[in-house]
Amino acid sequence: MALDSKIPNGPIADKWTNYKDHINLVNPANKRNLDIIVVGTGLAGGSAAATLAELGYNVKAFCFQDSPRRAHSIAAQGGINAAKNYKGDGDSVYRLFYDTVKGGDYRAREANVHRLAEVSANIIDQCVAQGVPLAREYGGLLDNRSFGGTLVSRTFYAQGQTGQQLLLGAYSAMNRQIGRGKIKMYNRHEMLDIVIVNGKARGIIARDLITGKIERHSAHAVVIGSGGYGNVFFLSTNAMGSNATAAWKIHKKGAFFANPCYTQIHPTCIPVSGDHQSKLTLMSESLRNDGRIWVPAKLEDAQAIREGKKKAIDLSEEERDYFLERRYPAFGNLVPRDVASRAAKERCDAGFGVNKTGEAVYLDFAAAIERYGKEAAHVKGLNENDKALVTKLGTDIVKSKYGNLFQMYLKIVDEDPYVTPMMIYPAVHYTMGGTWVDYNLMTTIPGCFSIGESNFSDHGANRLGASALMQGLADGYFVLPYTIGDYLAPDIKMGTISTDLPEFVEAEKAVVDQINKFINNNGKHSVDYFHKKLGKIMWNKVGMARNAKGLTEAIEEIAALREEFYKDVKVPGSAYEFNQELEKATRVADFLELGELFAKDALHRNESCGGHFREEYQTEEGEALRDDDNFAYVAAWEYKGKPSDAVLHKEPLNYENIKLVQRSYK
Repeated sequence: MALDSKIPNGPIADKWTNYKDHINLVNPANKRNLDIIVVGTGLAGGSAAATLAELGYNVKAFCFQDSPRRAHSIAAQGGINAAKNYKGDGDSVYRLFYDTVKGGDYRAREANVHRLAEVSANIIDQCVAQGVPLAREYGGLLDNRSFGGTLVSRTFYAQGQTGQQLLLGAYSAMNRQIGRGKIKMYNRHEMLDIVIVNGKARGIIARDLITGKIERHSAHAVVIGSGGYGNVFFLSTNAMGSNATAAWKIHKKGAFFANPCYTQIHPTCIPVSGDHQSKLTLMSESLRNDGRIWVPAKLEDAQAIREGKKKAIDLSEEERDYFLERRYPAFGNLVPRDVASRAAKERCDAGFGVNKTGEAVYLDFAAAIERYGKEAAHVKGLNENDKALVTKLGTDIVKSKYGNLFQMYLKIVDEDPYVTPMMIYPAVHYTMGGTWVDYNLMTTIPGCFSIGESNFSDHGANRLGASALMQGLADGYFVLPYTIGDYLAPDIKMGTISTDLPEFVEAEKAVVDQINKFINNNGKHSVDYFHKKLGKIMWNKVGMARNAKGLTEAIEEIAALREEFYKDVKVPGSAYEFNQELEKATRVADFLELGELFAKDALHRNESCGGHFREEYQTEEGEALRDDDNFAYVAAWEYKGKPSDAVLHKEPLNYENIKLVQRSYK
């Protein structure tokens, strides 16, 4: 099967406008005759469901949480990008487009990224109209801050809870449509398979997580907005419920899976404290605006700190190595996430780590507190040399910007970050890979669309901070509502699709058979036992740095672990009740297949780019070394029964507007 990205012809700045001018439309009266299923109600799924219902479609929305407002998008902290140039510092649609493609190490699809940059400004207007309380400057204008990989301030934010506030905006829009009866909401339901009739997606099989009942739901199109697959590593910044099941089920029915090895390691997370943990906690990238990252300059000082003989505040400026500022003077602490993560790992591997495990660096706000404090004292006409006063004034300003993040750190670590530098270390965060989609956001299954983090399209090999929320809302509010109409136009006279069709019966039987297999399996190990083992394989051999030997071993070990899982997993309880172990079993089964394809994809890509770092392919300075001649393509995998048999399809990336050069942040 040849991949057709359906990218419109013409200049990149005109593609989206011209495309919208010539697509098929569905008139309002006919929209009432069309049903759409939306799986996932985070920023992508929630905004899509609300917008599609507002347009007149009949929407069925599914989430495994007890409410759409508990989707994992709520955890996003730092902000959302938009090219509005409020700071007058040179930003533009082209600059956002350029930064995003460069930040993704030239492995994103240009046309999609430019469209994303174009609609970004509309997102902010939409959210302000909804009442989202974005931060404002003294004069009342919306405020901006900087994020990694850019030289401008384009990130809009709501203190350290931007995702929560944006999600509440989308949720309020959904609630209006739920009240009108245009959205039928299925809380505590999980999609376990997609139903394909005559080659088109026509429904899903879902499980009511409270009663265990298996249900059939039909529609004229299915939209997957279920997020990423970071929990394949077990320990990640994702909520424990976040999973890849919806995306993986459509992959097994014909949707190609693209670039699974492109997974982001976030540099600003609270370090691992032990095997008792089930997840990791993110400290927003926005903290790198004012926090300075450092380790001791001398090995003996690092060792003394690990042994508790010294503290961070005991070291003078001369005894500290602000390694990001030293290595990347142009961007300093605001280099992209993949660059910052590798640099922190390198320092810790060299013996300069500062916690007991040796896997942590400092994020220090002392300089910011002093800078803000002196400025505030000057404005108020107070003594700028009064250290206690300056510290108090500076602390108050930092608290106004990041207070909830500092409070969270204090509760988890039991150290005051206003006084003692935070300790941070890289952790699995976001997945740039996902289901392959064309320009219309449709997968290789006709009628099955994928939006937000569940698709691959916008971020290449590395996502810039504050771009996840931008993509999710762009897809849901401003892209999918156009493209899905173009697909649905021929179906306006089809009528309701029956769930008694043989395809629904067959799909339901497959789901029931898998559930019964787990329930009746007489194993002796819990689901978490296998998930943790998978996570350790992934982190140790498919994590921040990879090599051919480790990847080959990982593929073999994951395949063996999957076989052991099916023989020896123990799922207590019954199928027809609230059974969280059964939920986890179906999800981990998918992770055990996805993990192998992940490693296979990383093994075939003999280059380093963005979040994919192969130790064999690096510059003399230890930076990622791309191979544009041989690997400037999207790797889209077709399912053929098991991950080892997956077939590779390539979508060439033709960069017409950005010259491919070695990415540099120095």
